[in-house]
Amino acid sequence: MRIGELAEKTGVSVRALRYYEEKGMLVPERSAGGHRTYADTGIGMVWLIQQFYAAGLSSKSIQAILPSVRAGRATPEALELLVAERDRIDKLARELADARERLDIIITNAGADSCAKPPNGDETPPDSFRPH
Repeated sequence: MRIGELAEKTGVSVRALRYYEEKGMLVPERSAGGHRTYADTGIGMVWLIQQFYAAGLSSKSIQAILPSVRAGRATPEALELLVAERDRIDKLARELADARERLDIIITNAGADSCAKPPNGDETPPDSFRPH
């Protein structure tokens, strides 16, 4: 399929697909006329690249991981990178959960009109408002 069709099927812009190609993340074939053509597997590869981006991986990290994906077996270096990325995401998830918990406290206390001043009566936020 041509690049426009791949863009349509994946919901990713032609510009983004060209960027993926430039970075070696997406490898098209070339027709006799020099046009980019993509196998149906390109749809899955674009989806995977999008998932990696959604997880917060950088282009550089994705570039390092994709050869292992294509080979169907992770190199020790790729595995180390994947573990580091998973750990980063886990840390971010914990931080987001803590932030959500603090927001819940603020929302609950807002019903008691306590947002104007902290519940302890001075300008110092109470321990319940501080990071854990």
